[in-house]
Amino acid sequence: MNRDRYDLVLTTTSDQAAAHYRDGVDCMLSAWHGAEAAFDRAIAQDPGFALAHIARARLHQLNMEGKEARAMAAHARQLVAGATPREINYVEVMAAVIDGKPKIAIDGAEAHLDAHPRDALVLALLLGAFGLYAFSGRADHDAAKLAICTRNATHYGDDWWFISYLGWSHTEAGNLREGRALSERAVELRSANGNAAHGLSHAMFEQGDMEAGRQFLAQWMPAHDRQSFLHGHLAWHGALSALDAGDLDGALAIYEQQIKPAGRPYPPLNIFTDGASLLWRLSLAGQTGLEPHWREIAAYGEKYFRQAGAHFADVHYALAGAMIGGDALEARMAQLEEREAAGRLAPGRTAIELCRGIKAFADGDNDNAIRLLEPAISELARIGGSHAQRELWEDTLIVACLRAGRGDKAARRISTRLDRRPSARDEAWSRQAKA
Repeated sequence: MNRDRYDLVLTTTSDQAAAHYRDGVDCMLSAWHGAEAAFDRAIAQDPGFALAHIARARLHQLNMEGKEARAMAAHARQLVAGATPREINYVEVMAAVIDGKPKIAIDGAEAHLDAHPRDALVLALLLGAFGLYAFSGRADHDAAKLAICTRNATHYGDDWWFISYLGWSHTEAGNLREGRALSERAVELRSANGNAAHGLSHAMFEQGDMEAGRQFLAQWMPAHDRQSFLHGHLAWHGALSALDAGDLDGALAIYEQQIKPAGRPYPPLNIFTDGASLLWRLSLAGQTGLEPHWREIAAYGEKYFRQAGAHFADVHYALAGAMIGGDALEARMAQLEEREAAGRLAPGRTAIELCRGIKAFADGDNDNAIRLLEPAISELARIGGSHAQRELWEDTLIVACLRAGRGDKAARRISTRLDRRPSARDEAWSRQAKA
């Protein structure tokens, strides 16, 4: 009987199909290139292997290939009928994600893990900056991620994937020393692990240890396959280090070489949000000549996020829309209002006020930007993402305060951030606020 790496039964009579499936799962769990090909090989060896079909469907979904994802998920549901109850539930949870039913997926995943705590791909659905908890609209999603990891820790021991996400969850919950130690351990256990490198980069960022983060990525990135879906985002972390050091040209070079949407093999949500957020941070820092880049990222957003619905994309759509002008941003905010009125906007009005605050800031209306952004930032966690990603809106509020002559307000917010972690950028803004 074939089993996965966590000793769970796989309903396939093909040893080769099972081996390819295990390889594909390890690639997914380590954010490493090769999962698509591995699952395709598994399906070729056993066309009736339902779990290989649903895992491949999940990758189609991440790449925003919706038609292919839904078709493969439907086929997996047919194929899994003769498999074990665990595999049937696994396919149903994955299919709920692919079908855009997050509440059903969360409830199903939590119930599934009660019975099968070592089903790592199901647990992984709940975790991460773009996971089901993060995009649920909950303000306490960081605590929820840590809680479910802690609850299942005894079932994983020193497993390299689980340690990666346990470390990440501690970091995002504010337990920085423990989060960094666990992330360092995860890198030791498996260096070819983009998720561990990502978690460690966040821990160093949150501690204000930007130079250590830069050095780590400089040593680690050359061995990382550039087609792996986190490669561009890890380059984004390198750009944040450059920005903190005041190296705007270096940060822009990273954008141009590794992040901008020019045939990148990364999921569109990563490309769009990393690109828009880095360009906005560069603009806040005073970088000029970004107009061609803004037009390119706005066009990319129109291609992949034409309608409101993916709220983390929507709040980044506001960045591009505010910078290029026109009617697109007003239309998007109207769509968000409609979704919120219908109860279909997970973060509620928080997402809308962030968009309106960004537009006011771009229009030079700093007083109105402050009025809109300040209360929204108290609910900022509801949009999902990581602390490092969400910091952009607080940066914007600080710059709005400085431009509006509200140095006192800016200084208080900067002081709170400096108490949490040192930052060369915040120290410079603090001096400006006190001038």
